[in-house]
Amino acid sequence: MNSTLDTLAGDLATVIDGVAASFGPLATPTVDGELDCDPAHPGRVVCWQYGVRVDHCTGAEHLLADAVLPALEAAGWQAHDRSTTRELIARFSREGADFTVHVARAGGAVAIIGSTRCVQNR
Repeated sequence: MNSTLDTLAGDLATVIDGVAASFGPLATPTVDGELDCDPAHPGRVVCWQYGVRVDHCTGAEHLLADAVLPALEAAGWQAHDRSTTRELIARFSREGADFTVHVARAGGAVAIIGSTRCVQNR
C-alpha cells in the first residue's frame, strides 16, 4: 500500500463526489484505480484516477457556472474553460491534482474524471 497515494485518492474522490452531488444524487462510478505515470518504467510512479457520471441533470450548465465553479475556486482550485460546441468543460487543478467536469449541452449528462498528482510507488 502507498499511504500518500491512498490519502490523495481519498481527497480527490471526496471532491469529485461532492461536485457530482451538486448535479444529482445518483452518480455512477466510471473509473477508480491506479494509473502508471511513466509507461517506460511501469509501477514506479503512479497516480490515482477517479471518475463518475450523472446521466441527466436539468440546469447542469447553470449549476456548473453558478455554484460549482465559485465553490471550487474559493477552495483553491484553479479553473480553466475547455468548452466546445457540444459540451461545457471546466478543468480544475490544485497541487498537482486535476479533474474535468463535462456537461453535455444537449440532455444535461455530466461526466467528471480526474487524477491525483504522480507519486513514487512503494
